[in-house]
Parts: sequence; structure tokens; C-alpha cells
Amino acid sequence: MRAFVFTDAALERYAGRFVWLAIDTENSKNSAFMQKYPVPALPTLYVIDPKRETPIFHYAGGATVPQLMKLLNDAERIYQAKAQTPADKLLASAEKLAGQGLRDESIKVYEQALAKAPKNWAPFGRTAETYLLDLMMKRDNEPCAEQARTFYARLQGTPSGANVAALGASCAASLVAAKNPKGPELLDFLEKATRDSLSDPKIVMSGDDRSGMYETLLDVRDALKDEAGGEKVKQEWIAFLEQAAADAKTPEQRAVYDSHRLNLYLMMKTPEKAIPMLEQSEKDFPQDYNPPARLAAAYKAMGKNDEALAAIDRALAKSYGPRKIGQYRTRADILIAKGDKEGARQTLATAIAYAKSLPAGQRSERTIAALEKKLGDT
Repeated sequence: MRAFVFTDAALERYAGRFVWLAIDTENSKNSAFMQKYPVPALPTLYVIDPKRETPIFHYAGGATVPQLMKLLNDAERIYQAKAQTPADKLLASAEKLAGQGLRDESIKVYEQALAKAPKNWAPFGRTAETYLLDLMMKRDNEPCAEQARTFYARLQGTPSGANVAALGASCAASLVAAKNPKGPELLDFLEKATRDSLSDPKIVMSGDDRSGMYETLLDVRDALKDEAGGEKVKQEWIAFLEQAAADAKTPEQRAVYDSHRLNLYLMMKTPEKAIPMLEQSEKDFPQDYNPPARLAAAYKAMGKNDEALAAIDRALAKSYGPRKIGQYRTRADILIAKGDKEGARQTLATAIAYAKSLPAGQRSERTIAALEKKLGDT
């Protein structure tokens, strides 16, 4: 969104109505903010009441310029206490609970708001998306898939309808993998809905969202153990990503697709194709740890461990926050591949000490335990 949305002149009209703030979730100085305003996924958009310092609105996911404008208008309406219907009042309560990290409680109230929503209720789409995402993250896959099928009938042909279909398809794929008898029928409907949404030229979606829908379709084929169908989705997906990167107007816009392309190249066992784009991104963004970290993953997959080690060390020199722990793990794996177990153990010990030094809100006891187990096994 930073590369494609927040630079748009259409948002200038909101300059006097909202104070913009970007939070670096990896930076330890923001840990207090993260504790107060939980971030379930990236990106997450919050609108915060400046007087009470409480969230009045949140939305997890990317948005196009028109979608963002609608979201901001909805938030302003809530802030100005223009909520008149029972559904509006319930939504305001659900947002407050969600902003406090009370997911179970907010899910129930989102559900009530959706049940009471009048026919042309403006926030229906984003409320349905938020509700389904929370169910998916809670692994309540059966109600997630069933509700997605119901919501899609109301939202078909809209960006929210596309997101609802994809969220529901992910939940249905998990049902199939778990051999839930309701899974196949739900998956058949929701996969088709996702496909229809993806191919509908009238639906305006961000490149990130379209890429995410391809990922969902691949997960569906994997759940069905359809290797040939999965390969077809991969070819469609990489063609989309490469065209999107080629159409980018700035280096920042092009780099948006680096992680998507790298992951897919790794899946397709062609990591060498990622090297030119990542080398270019490292030149374009010399202070960013992401390009060298991604280069390390590509080189490691190619068996070029010396190049991988040099790349991950460049990334570590620039990184901070919880993300750095994953880079220590990568470094340890590279050293193991090189036959240097002692170096790997030293790296893991450093990672454990670093993980323990992180402030509340960033420190994870589960991560520390996993690192200690890996050290013990190395």
C-alpha cells in the first residue's frame, strides 16, 4: 500500500481529517503500541480515537485507493457517532473488543452485527471479511467456510466478495485436509467463487490481493492432492507476478512482488530466477535487510552456501526486532549445510540471547523454546 496507495493524490482530501501514522512492528521502541493495539496480520489499518486512545475501527488486509477511501469514510462516521442502526452499534462494540485483542468476544459481536445488518448496510463487506479472517485465524474452519458461502451471495462482484471467497476457500481446504465430510462441497463452491472473482475484470483489487488469491487456489489443489492442477496454478501465478513487476512504475512498486516471486520460484525449484531481481532490489534499497535475506534463501536453495552466508550476514547487519531471529535461524541452517555445526550452535546461542532481550510485545517464549530445542538437536 505504501508503494501503490498512500502516494495517490486522491487521499489529500483526508489530510485535515486524519493524522497518518505508520508503525514499524519490528522496532522495539514500538512494543508498547503493539501491546495496546494488537496486529493480527500485516497490513492492519487502525483508526484510533485521539481523546480516549481507543480503536474505533480496524481492518486487516490491503486496500486499493477506492477501498481505503470507503474505509476512512466508515471510520469517520463511527467517530462522529452517526451510527444509527443496531448493526452499526454492534459493529462499534466489536471493533472496540477487537482493538483490545479480545478475539473470541469480538467474533460473537461481529456475528450479531452481520445478522442484524440491513439490506444496503455499507460496512457489510469489510465486516464479513474481518469476521471470517478471525474465524480462520482461530481455526474455526467449518463456520468460516459455511458463512463465506452465505456472504458471497450478497457480495459477489465486489472486492469484498473476492476476499470472502478466498478466505472461505482457505477454510474449506483445511476441512478437506482434515477429512471433514462437509469440506468437498464447500470447497467446490468457494474455489469456483474465488476463480470467478479473480477473472472478473470489473473487480478492482490490489496486486497483493490477487497474488493472495492465487496462493489460495494453490492451497486448494494441494488439499485435493492434485499435482497437475497445482502446477497449472503456479504457472498462472508466476505469469501474473512477472507481468505485475514488469508494469511497476517505480523500484518500490516492483519490489512489492519480490517476496511473492521468490516463494514461488522456490516452490517451482527454480531459485536462480530470483537472483537478478533481488540483486537489483539490494542496489535500489541498500538499507533494507529484506533483499539480502531473500538472496540468502535463494542461494541456499541453489546449494551456494558461501554466497548464502555472505547475504544473510549483510541482512543481519541491517535488521532488528523479531524478524532478526528468523535470519539467525537461516544462518544456522546455512552453516549446518556447510558442515560447520559449531558455528551453527554459536549462531543459535546468539539468537536465543537476542530473543530473550526483546521487550514485552515482541518476546515470544514459544520462539525461545523452539530455538533452544534446535540448539539441543544440533
